[in-house]
Amino acid sequence: MDFIDYYKILGVDKNASEEDIKKAYRKLARKYHPDLNPNDKEANKKFQQINEANEVISDPEKRKKYDQYGKDWQHADQFEQAKRSQQRPAGSWEGTFTGGNEEGDFSDFFESLFGGSSGSETRGRSRQTKFRGQDISAELSLNLTDVYTTHQQTFTINGKNIRITIPAGVENGQKIKIAGHGEPGINGGPNGDLYITFKIINTTKYKRSGNDLYTDVDIDLYTALLGGEITIDTLSGKIKLKVNPETQNGTKIRLKGKGLPLYKKEGEHGDLFVTYQVKLPTNLTEKQKELFGQLSKL
Repeated sequence: MDFIDYYKILGVDKNASEEDIKKAYRKLARKYHPDLNPNDKEANKKFQQINEANEVISDPEKRKKYDQYGKDWQHADQFEQAKRSQQRPAGSWEGTFTGGNEEGDFSDFFESLFGGSSGSETRGRSRQTKFRGQDISAELSLNLTDVYTTHQQTFTINGKNIRITIPAGVENGQKIKIAGHGEPGINGGPNGDLYITFKIINTTKYKRSGNDLYTDVDIDLYTALLGGEITIDTLSGKIKLKVNPETQNGTKIRLKGKGLPLYKKEGEHGDLFVTYQVKLPTNLTEKQKELFGQLSKL
């Protein structure tokens, strides 16, 4: 795996504070959010890289390992354990690796630890070592309406059906871990994990920004001038809205709590922002034109 400079991705210095990292992430996440860059594959890729970088260097423990081991930071614990084991008296070494892929993946690493030893001695040590199974990555596509409620879904990985609970409010590009559902371990080692990346497909009339939704609603000229009541659709059903007299085109109103649920925060929702688009009447009769003419002279 090639080295990825997470600091460069977020545009911060290696000595940046947690607050600087948080500010940089929020700024870039807003800029490259898929809902604001529809059909832009490069923006979507950038958004995923930003999330990955933030996940690592915003976590003090992960950041420490990343700074020390670079692209191998995920194997930091194994490296440290192996170093400690190397320092023990001969014949007393026995350990458990918890991040490798297959036994052969660590051949070079073992040779460097044991001074290039090979043959029965190294094979003996290898046979005693338990290897964690390989992690599996998968992508799961959901409609925007699917993330409004927590629900269960079954999908197939390596011929096995896996049923998971998908929390309401998941974001496009968000990744979750299903422990123990990766490849089986070697020599009795633990199974790997399953990482699922969500791809949210939005075919609705709403634009999403975080947990807030945005939509346009048409109102006729007479309702805009005189006021009235209209019915609009939301993800939770139809609701009635009161339109104030003399409502201007482009007026925006906020419907609190009518947006998407907050991830793993039961009962909390974003807001729905409605922008009124006043539609002028067309195909006027001569009488209607005459009446509008009279109004214009008043």
